[in-house]
Amino acid sequence: MSAEIVQLVEQMGPAVTAAVGAYGVAVLTRAQDAAAEATVGLGQRILQLVWRRRDEEGRTELERVVGEAADEQDDAYSAAVLGRLLRRALQDDPGLREELSAMVPTPAAVTITAAGERSIAAQHIGTAITGDGHTLPRS
Repeated sequence: MSAEIVQLVEQMGPAVTAAVGAYGVAVLTRAQDAAAEATVGLGQRILQLVWRRRDEEGRTELERVVGEAADEQDDAYSAAVLGRLLRRALQDDPGLREELSAMVPTPAAVTITAAGERSIAAQHIGTAITGDGHTLPRS
């Protein structure tokens, strides 16, 4: 699977999960509500585009997966299941990949600078301790 598809699915994930959580299976056919929050609206448009581009069997599978995700209480599980389905749809249809790429906002560039002795630079980090003589407390 291409890194481009993986990145695109990661970018779409929060919007798709929010839309499924808000509308369930109705997200596939529901007209966009003007009052819908931006993320939910984006997720809805993503799922509707994928649904319209699938054949009958693909639509049935998408409806089933979206229904299961809507009933699931675990957002991480729902995101994983929806992500797997989206990755497969994107692999099968390069034109869909182009359309969805145009819909999803480009992630902001991140610049991280570290200067000086013992400096560290990280985008995502848990605990960082620099300097001499520090210890982490043990639980």
